[in-house]
Amino acid sequence: MTSSDPTPPPPPAASGALEGGLRLRFHAVSDVGRVRKDNQDSGYAGPWLLAVCDGVGGAARGDIASSTAINELRHLDVPPDGADLITRVSDGLHEAHDSIGSQVDHDPALNGTSTTATLGLFDGARLAIGHVGDSRAYLLRDGEISQLTSDHTFVQSLIDEGRITEAEARVHPHRNLILKALDGLHDVEPDLFQLELVAGDRLFVCSDGACGVLEDDRIAAILADGSPEFAAIEMVRASLDAGSSDNVTCVIAEVLAATDEDPGVSAQQPQVVGAAAEPQRRLPRALFRGHRSGDTGELEPIDAEIPDGIDYAIRADPPIDPEAYRYAPRAPRRFTWLRRLFTLALLAGVAWGLLAGGYWWTQQQYYVGETNGQVAIFRGVDGIPGLSSVYMTSDLAVEDLKETARMDVEDGIAASDLDDATETVERLASTMVGEDEETPTPLDPSSPTGSGARG
Repeated sequence: MTSSDPTPPPPPAASGALEGGLRLRFHAVSDVGRVRKDNQDSGYAGPWLLAVCDGVGGAARGDIASSTAINELRHLDVPPDGADLITRVSDGLHEAHDSIGSQVDHDPALNGTSTTATLGLFDGARLAIGHVGDSRAYLLRDGEISQLTSDHTFVQSLIDEGRITEAEARVHPHRNLILKALDGLHDVEPDLFQLELVAGDRLFVCSDGACGVLEDDRIAAILADGSPEFAAIEMVRASLDAGSSDNVTCVIAEVLAATDEDPGVSAQQPQVVGAAAEPQRRLPRALFRGHRSGDTGELEPIDAEIPDGIDYAIRADPPIDPEAYRYAPRAPRRFTWLRRLFTLALLAGVAWGLLAGGYWWTQQQYYVGETNGQVAIFRGVDGIPGLSSVYMTSDLAVEDLKETARMDVEDGIAASDLDDATETVERLASTMVGEDEETPTPLDPSSPTGSGARG
């Protein structure tokens, strides 16, 4: 976990109170968590600006997107100059968006990276909110917790339509499907609004690693207890204890009246946490180490065989969360052409076997029919061209048969096997013989007329 920027920018000229008579006491904390091997969150806390960005992208380096956005947004942390707060927030988000686009243009490997962004810009009396994605901003006032932002996610759209409840959204398989983000490509359409602050208010801006596992009443209880520093650290601890499998970033500020005597407020330095604080490090360490009895701990990545189709997957308990599966890059498949060739050969072999087996069966079937005016034995299936051929031709002329027998031959007389077909021809021949005549042998192969020839 990182709690401050080791080389923070020079502090603003003033630390807080203008005509509104209010100022902020703030603290920011970011932790890599128990499952992820790098921190893709970035956060910022200053006298005029509170911001959290949650990077998305897997191999496309969401940490770069979030840190790029924070490094642009931190320029807003200056005393207000009379400009409209909403306009300043909107301009800051668009500049962050464009800066990410420039990063992608410079390095095509970053194509697909993006980040959420939730920020609050303070002017001594009011707070202007800018919001894109599923990071959140909360307000605690007089013990009542209010969620200021609305998630730009698929499940939030289901909640808005009344199709699922808030409780169902927390376990929905697509709860991490983000509909809006800063990516340098698509148009930026942030939610923008402002609210009046009063002394005693507490503000909470966080990534979904915290709000995705903590209920509102738990958030309210932590916000109400102790200093912003204590509350921020406790919020991260509670999120990890609640089973968060994501990076966790929390920025908390308390609104104070300008007359409140607190020397520590004037001495505060702006804080940059998460990926933006240590852009060169790929494996941020956690502040909390240990297990359950006070400290929460970070699980080190396990070097093990990676499941097929998922790169950078981490075998951990609890199992890797759905967001990792959604954004993890797909590992290139080895020997794809060989597997496809083998599959095609296998399918071709099965098809050939079925065809060969079917043809063999048809050639074990026999029936009696007519060919060129003669009674003949056919091998194959009656009535199917290509699967039927003359097997043996007799000396019996169809026209010499009785009418009933002739019609049967013309329609085809089924036989159970070759012997049955031969007996059928013999019976047909016997019906043509008078009492004093010798029964002919119509299927005698030695007949000079060619009877018995195989077709």
